[in-house]
Amino acid sequence: MANWSDPRQQNGSPFARQGEASFRTTRVGASRAEGYDEGLRSYMLSVYNYMTSGILLTGIVALAFAWGGASSPAAAVFMGGGILKYIIMFSPLAIVFAMSFGQARMSTSTLQSLFWGFAVLMGLSLSTIFLVYSGTSIAGAFFATASGFAALSLYGYTTKRDLSAFGTFLIIGVVGLIVASIINMFLQSGPMGLVISAVGVLLFAGLTAYDTQRTKNLYYQVAGTDMVGKVVIMSALSLYLDFINMFLFILRLFGSSRN
Repeated sequence: MANWSDPRQQNGSPFARQGEASFRTTRVGASRAEGYDEGLRSYMLSVYNYMTSGILLTGIVALAFAWGGASSPAAAVFMGGGILKYIIMFSPLAIVFAMSFGQARMSTSTLQSLFWGFAVLMGLSLSTIFLVYSGTSIAGAFFATASGFAALSLYGYTTKRDLSAFGTFLIIGVVGLIVASIINMFLQSGPMGLVISAVGVLLFAGLTAYDTQRTKNLYYQVAGTDMVGKVVIMSALSLYLDFINMFLFILRLFGSSRN
């Protein structure tokens, strides 16, 4: 009788070895992809946790500083004049510049401290909205901003379209918006103020999607390095600024006065 070999026992054949190698490669590739996706999810979650915590801290500080209305510390500082008003107003901007230009030389813990300090100072600065706008207007603007931000950020995270081409356009638009806002401080034009606010909402809506995609892409560059912690904080700062600015422009468009 012919002694036919069982194919299952031919482990030494080239085809068997090739099949096993291909299977192992596939398994390793799948494991790496799963680990990579898990790392990206953890990274993005850290960014949003920092951003959300910063916004909540800002809101709590703003509300506490403005508590009491006309007799609040916010009213005393911003309505009474003095240099403290300008220190509170311009300190957040100074911290943003310090973080942006000094992040390479700063440690992660230093950037964290600056981020929380920035959130507190922003709360002091934004406390004036509780003196000007009604609580209903502020709450409505906040929830409208939160809904829009969530949708736009989700789009920026999931879209396959490269949004980097819009980045330069949006940043130029923000510079133009700042110039127009400064000019309108002297003109005090109501219609121009409405146009500035409407354009501001659109610009920061676009920046939300753009910054989300940029944040995601940065992970691919810093994954596995000691730069991850710094990138998380700086990305959270960018998204924080997008949220706060969009909120303020929506409030100026649709908010109603306290009086």
